[in-house]
Amino acid sequence: QVQLVESGGGLVQAGGSLRLSCVASARAFVNYAMGWFRQAPGREREFVAAISWSTTSTYYTDSVKGRFTISRDNAKNSVYLQMNSLNPEDTAVYYCGAVRGARTVTDPGYYDYWGQGIQVTVSS
Repeated sequence: QVQLVESGGGLVQAGGSLRLSCVASARAFVNYAMGWFRQAPGREREFVAAISWSTTSTYYTDSVKGRFTISRDNAKNSVYLQMNSLNPEDTAVYYCGAVRGARTVTDPGYYDYWGQGIQVTVSS
């Protein structure tokens, strides 16, 4: 069993920045590719960004490219999402996910573990 705990969310004005963190309890954190997803009210959970275990591969949904950066520190069992130039459409609950294997995965159905989610609200 892997536990994921997100932090760093909150309220920010449009154009501002936030950095989300996710700490995993996994002994073999490097065995997992990691991803960030978000879910706005009345909408399905959608992919935001993913990173391979080795950090050499990252992938982003088009709407966040150039604004968000995913990274990980395997020594700290942590994955991060730096979010810049935020806009109100980024408002959602953000979830950290872990999937066994090396590759980046964009389909939430393949993920094995999820954090509890953290609210990000961007005001206009």
